[in-house]
Amino acid sequence: MTKLPYQLAMPVDHSSSVIFASPHSGRIYPASFLRSSVLDERIIRTSEDAFVDLLFEEVPKFGSPLLSASVPRAYLDLNRNADELDAALIEDMETKIHNPRVASGLGVVPRVVANGRGIYRGKISLKEAHKRISEVWRPYHDCLQSLMKQNISEFGESILIDCHSMPHEAIESIHHAGKPHPDVVLGDRFGVAANSDFVDRIEAAFSKAGLRVARNSPFAGAFIVQHYGRPSRNQHAVQIEIDRSLYMNEKMIRPNGNFIAFRKLMSQVAADIIDTGRRKVSLAAE
Repeated sequence: MTKLPYQLAMPVDHSSSVIFASPHSGRIYPASFLRSSVLDERIIRTSEDAFVDLLFEEVPKFGSPLLSASVPRAYLDLNRNADELDAALIEDMETKIHNPRVASGLGVVPRVVANGRGIYRGKISLKEAHKRISEVWRPYHDCLQSLMKQNISEFGESILIDCHSMPHEAIESIHHAGKPHPDVVLGDRFGVAANSDFVDRIEAAFSKAGLRVARNSPFAGAFIVQHYGRPSRNQHAVQIEIDRSLYMNEKMIRPNGNFIAFRKLMSQVAADIIDTGRRKVSLAAE
């Protein structure tokens, strides 16, 4: 892989401690990967957070960076630790990792896409798994870590907004009949990954836009929020999950008729969130 596995859009005026990132919206599928899969080109895309990067593409105009994966989640999952390797998929593993994500086929190199559909005909080599981690996982996380450190240096704090989408049926199925389901779920690892005042402001931005917001149920945040959320070091991370039916046709994996209006709404939400991390200029310096 010769090109970077991500796109980084930096603001002309970097004026906020907020970073937006979209680790699951990558849609550039290596030809060799597609040839190795038993899935067709639509089914293999079902694990994408499709178009989430486009929903937030105006973020740099408001003063914050936008980091977006180019390579898809089915190839390499950036929201997993690099050691979450699946022995059911990868040959010659000496040590087996035991956790529910890996057991379900959703390790750093996924074995399945949505609804448990297997990606491959057989196993892949450990060398191939390490190659993907080296070429995709490490560059993305090196870039994200650099952005977090830069914000700490410039603003004294760093706030990561980790952007995802959720299938409508998944959120609908867990809520009781007659009760409205949330449009957005914020995950802060139940308060561990971010100070509550930041999460309150993020929730207020979505609520102001007329969206129903829940916290930590059913999505509390995975590796990225857990790894980068360090409030004691002025480093905060919040995962956002957006109901896909609000902006896309989930079956066909394409924007729906509300996409443009919803993207405009997300731009306003992003602007409000970015304002929470705006550089403070003292009266004495003005």
